[in-house]
Amino acid sequence: MRVTHAHQLVLLRHAKAEHPASLEDHLRPLALTGRRQATEVGTGLRAAGLVPDRVLVSSALRTRQTWDLVRGALDVPADVAELSDELYSAGVRSLIGLIRGLDEAAGTVLVVGHEPTVSQTAAALAGPDSDDAAVARVRVGVPTAAYSVLEVDGPWAEVVPDAARLLRVVTPA
Repeated sequence: MRVTHAHQLVLLRHAKAEHPASLEDHLRPLALTGRRQATEVGTGLRAAGLVPDRVLVSSALRTRQTWDLVRGALDVPADVAELSDELYSAGVRSLIGLIRGLDEAAGTVLVVGHEPTVSQTAAALAGPDSDDAAVARVRVGVPTAAYSVLEVDGPWAEVVPDAARLLRVVTPA
């Protein structure tokens, strides 16, 4: 008999960032609006019971700053997060590969990344039991500080397209 494990996967686009012409993309900081958004995301995740056991964070400054503010609202230890250079430039296939490499002990995983990868990955993973409105939303992209909540049955190592349930997409107020 095979035991199934329900995992929660949260795919978060970084909060609103500045666009200074003098900085390379990787070094763009959060805007003041983004700082507020990130704190609200953390509060929302906590209220929804989506406190991550593991976090994958793109190495870009804006994603690291987003995570720092989300983490403050969640009150989780810093060592649950892993910075990833690969996540900065990842496409859907690469991000699914990172998800497949997660430790089974991680019941809830948060990925802090970039568009269009976060919405395209949510769309790719969304199976037939997904929320129709959420699927429609990720198919056109998500705004900054929006996150998709997916439920994955079975081990992380077996995550494939169309095999998760996209439950909802939460966008900033």
